Amino acid sequence: MTIRTEPIPARTDLNPVVTSRISAGATRALGLALTAGTLSWVAAIFTVGNNPTDSLGQTITDLGGGLFQLGLFALLAVQLRTAATGTSRVARGMLYVEHVLLTVATVWSFAHAVPALRDAAWLVPMDLFWPLSMLGMFVIGLKILFTARWKGAARVWPTVAESWAVVTVPTFAILGSPLADYVGGVHLLIGYAMLGVILAARPQLTGARA
Repeated sequence: MTIRTEPIPARTDLNPVVTSRISAGATRALGLALTAGTLSWVAAIFTVGNNPTDSLGQTITDLGGGLFQLGLFALLAVQLRTAATGTSRVARGMLYVEHVLLTVATVWSFAHAVPALRDAAWLVPMDLFWPLSMLGMFVIGLKILFTARWKGAARVWPTVAESWAVVTVPTFAILGSPLADYVGGVHLLIGYAMLGVILAARPQLTGARA
């Protein structure tokens, strides 16, 4: 009879521990991209409002919103590579679902910025993906908060930033423009713009490699 003395290999197919796949330098760059994209949309909101009626104003808002959405892809990249929402298939899967929602919403933004395409029938259903993608980001923010893989301000600030739709949509419904425009713009500065600064200044809070 043979007695086995060496340790039994751990199963790696059940719930593998996902380590960070991103460096601190890359996290800093992506954080700055988030802040830059957010400032683009804030500038558009403060200049022409969130729902301008003239064609040029709509183009400016759409382009600003599109640049903000590109910044969100930078944020998602950090979240995915650090397994910010957790290591389970469901936790990581929600980030992939958000990629799909955000992709459709971003295509809508840049397409709607073109006056000749603005009334295209195929754009109408895509418009729904703007609020859906923002709601998805809110759910991700809560998941990061409770999963606690990110630490300190990086753990808390996604919930602050990604509450934008929850805070501003009712504000637009109740107050309307221009008051709600300022609420939305200020929330972006406090939330997403600051989150980008946190990622750039303290990438180690996300578990990024040194």
